[in-house]
Amino acid sequence: MNQIIYKEECFAIQGAVFEVYREVGCGFLEAVYQECLERELKQRGIPFVAKPVLRLSYKGESLQQAYQPDLICYDSIILELKAVKSLGSEHVAQLMNYQKAAEKKLGLLINFGSYPKVTVERYVL
Repeated sequence: MNQIIYKEECFAIQGAVFEVYREVGCGFLEAVYQECLERELKQRGIPFVAKPVLRLSYKGESLQQAYQPDLICYDSIILELKAVKSLGSEHVAQLMNYQKAAEKKLGLLINFGSYPKVTVERYVL
């Protein structure tokens, strides 16, 4: 039997995402949606860290380069925000790389730029 991981947490996150979109709509830059979503998550009591630094390594040695996903919610779910007409494979690859680097099983790819509605896609490693 397949169970959806973090079902309740995702439901709560999606509620916040839909509220942001209902309030501001389409056409803003990603940074605007980021700030609005952070405020909405805080209002709803959803724990998150914005722009956490994920250290990378190569063959056991630390790299100077680091990843910074947009949000990690519930210390378990990576959120990557976009404001583009349509999502591409490069956006999915970016999210999955964040998931690998952070060792998080679930990622949500959220696109505020897809008129007439926001989209939320789940990716499980």
